[in-house]
Amino acid sequence: MSRLAIFALAALCCAAPAFGQETAKESTPKPPERPDPNTELTPEEARAFMNRSLDYLVDSQNEDGSWSTHVNTHLSETGFAWQTFYAWQLGAHGLGTLGLRGAPPSPKIDAALEKAIRWLCATRMPVRGADWDVDSTWGSLYGFTATVECASDARFASEEWQALLKKRGMEFFEDLKTRQTPDGGWAYYDNPPFTKRPTWATSFCTALVLPALKQATELGWDIPAYVPAAALKVVKRCHLPNGAYAYDYRPTQRGWGGESINQVKGSLGRIQVCNLALAAWDVEFVTLDKLREGLTNFFEHHRFLDTARMRPIPHEGFYANAGYFYFFAHYYAAKVIQLLPEEEREGWHRKLRFHVAKTIGKDGSTSDFLTSGYMLTGSSAYAAMVLSIGLPREPAGR
Repeated sequence: MSRLAIFALAALCCAAPAFGQETAKESTPKPPERPDPNTELTPEEARAFMNRSLDYLVDSQNEDGSWSTHVNTHLSETGFAWQTFYAWQLGAHGLGTLGLRGAPPSPKIDAALEKAIRWLCATRMPVRGADWDVDSTWGSLYGFTATVECASDARFASEEWQALLKKRGMEFFEDLKTRQTPDGGWAYYDNPPFTKRPTWATSFCTALVLPALKQATELGWDIPAYVPAAALKVVKRCHLPNGAYAYDYRPTQRGWGGESINQVKGSLGRIQVCNLALAAWDVEFVTLDKLREGLTNFFEHHRFLDTARMRPIPHEGFYANAGYFYFFAHYYAAKVIQLLPEEEREGWHRKLRFHVAKTIGKDGSTSDFLTSGYMLTGSSAYAAMVLSIGLPREPAGR
């Protein structure tokens, strides 16, 4: 074939559409509706996205009140202990329960919430599935948090509900006691030598349960003072001079220079939950200005959460950000905003709502890491809660 003929053939291939290309274009679904990226979300706009997320939670709930499944549904998660998949389902179920609890009451929401609580209180407890894999802690962290918050809800003030929630809540607490490290924290992996009581603790796992421990104490549950006291020491010692919180507890913290995960830009998913935990226990250095500083850094460096979201490799993002911190960070930011003076809150919430609403699909689901069932449940619940926190209540009965 002549050189001229080769060039002519190449040009033809480049110019002509591939076989079936037009058909593929026509059949490709349009992307989900997104809010205008140049605006903040008003309460009315936020409510529309919140309702979409809540509808997803209700519609995806299993007949027995649970969500998702206890088996592996994603190839990327092959290799974890078999019990871990149940624990992830249980942790996501705790979040789904919290999402429905924070929603405006309606017959549909209330029925789904009651089913969720009954499943949470009847299902088996999580167990450690391997020497290194302690992911089962997630089931007890969010199981305990969900039972405590539901027990504080006036809708569940009857003796029957209180007895049910306290019994299961204290079972989760006893499990957490056995998992609390000698230093006082919790995490989801362990290091050798592997022992019955894990030895590795992270700031954020420890922090997320501290407000619930305070709340359970106020409910009169039997929470020995040494448990939250040790946990508080872990979180406080993870606080760094640069305003960040270290990823994990170490007697001598590693550095926070360069692109370290312990830079503020790598701590965006931890600063809010740690500030919230310490504020719940009235730690003096967590002042209103400290909360404002954390929120200011959150929005200033938010692009590092954006670029990490949906990356399938943990800590693949800049400053070792991981996708699965996206909604975790936004949920605790929303709760921190509620600690500020009332006149300041709406301005912060408007900015926060947009960053969650922009991720929500037409069916109301969202995710920040993989598309496993538990990730869709947990992420969508986080999204619903971010959008509901700080909203004026609408009339019941949606």
